[in-house]
Amino acid sequence: MTKREEILQVLSSVTDPWMNTDYVSARMAKISDDAQAVTIQLGYPAKSVKKDIELKLQDAFQKAGIQVQVTVEQKIIAHAVQRTLKVLPNVKNIIAVSSGKGGVGKSTVAANLALALSAEGARVGVLDADIYGPSQPMMLGALGRPMTNDGQNMNPIETLGLEVNSIGFLIDPDEPMIWRGPLVAQALTQLLTQTNWHDLDYLVIDMPPGTGDIQLTLSQTVPVTGAIVVTTPQDIALLDAKKGLRMFQKVNVPILGVVENMSIFVCPECGHAEHIFGEGGAKRLSDTYHVDVLGQLPLDAKIREEADSGAPTVVSSPESMAGKIYREIALKAAAAIAKTAKDMSLKMPSVRVENN
Repeated sequence: MTKREEILQVLSSVTDPWMNTDYVSARMAKISDDAQAVTIQLGYPAKSVKKDIELKLQDAFQKAGIQVQVTVEQKIIAHAVQRTLKVLPNVKNIIAVSSGKGGVGKSTVAANLALALSAEGARVGVLDADIYGPSQPMMLGALGRPMTNDGQNMNPIETLGLEVNSIGFLIDPDEPMIWRGPLVAQALTQLLTQTNWHDLDYLVIDMPPGTGDIQLTLSQTVPVTGAIVVTTPQDIALLDAKKGLRMFQKVNVPILGVVENMSIFVCPECGHAEHIFGEGGAKRLSDTYHVDVLGQLPLDAKIREEADSGAPTVVSSPESMAGKIYREIALKAAAAIAKTAKDMSLKMPSVRVENN
């Protein structure tokens, strides 16, 4: 057996902690021509776990008696979207954060997800698609009005390391959006396609709650890489969350997983834990629809206070229990995207018919 074959054998025996597959099957391993060095190109941002993966691989090679230099880096690429659509220029992957109904904390999850992906080393943007109730500008502490260089395309507002755009930047905060569905869909399309996003690895879209005409139009016209459905354990919320899952399945958008918000309340005085909104809702969704549970977040006043202050949990309290859960949700979602098919639209040759 050659040294290269021995290296491949070791790599095929080590499972990536987030993708749950070995590095050979995932095609993430690059071996140098002289078989003296191995580079693992992770398909997800992994600033906080990269060193642990490196040590794990070095230990595996040491036990096998193989001397090789191991380097772990990230290489985030564009992945496939709905068949009739193309990946946006300067945006590799779009994550839609959705909920079947309002009031389940979808926007808070979207903001913290974006910040967690950024903290892991990705270039991230946020599009606030909730036209009737835009909340991302306040949650992310974003101020100002998008400027334009050409009179047609907008530059996103930059805050907390993110690029952000929202209808909230363009209207008075007290102004109600009394628009019908077609106008809303058109406005969202313009916000998405006429914003000068700057080579983003991920664009997180905070979707409007529900599964009506606007949500369906967005799901069919926006090139979404994967969707996350946010719910609470409450039965009435689960009923609507199921509709959200089915909607994405019908339009062939992969479900990255479910986030259960307000899962448990822990009394700050005595430590008593109480499932105020019920228990096991996300698990039942997972079992029924064969989707992953990305995380279960506590019912915590501090999460709300930090979002209201314009510095969400991932920024304000990164080492808190909730902060760590948001980071785990981000890693699981990014790893789920890394396992989907690559976007091949730019590599497909053009077909031209000529009359000779």
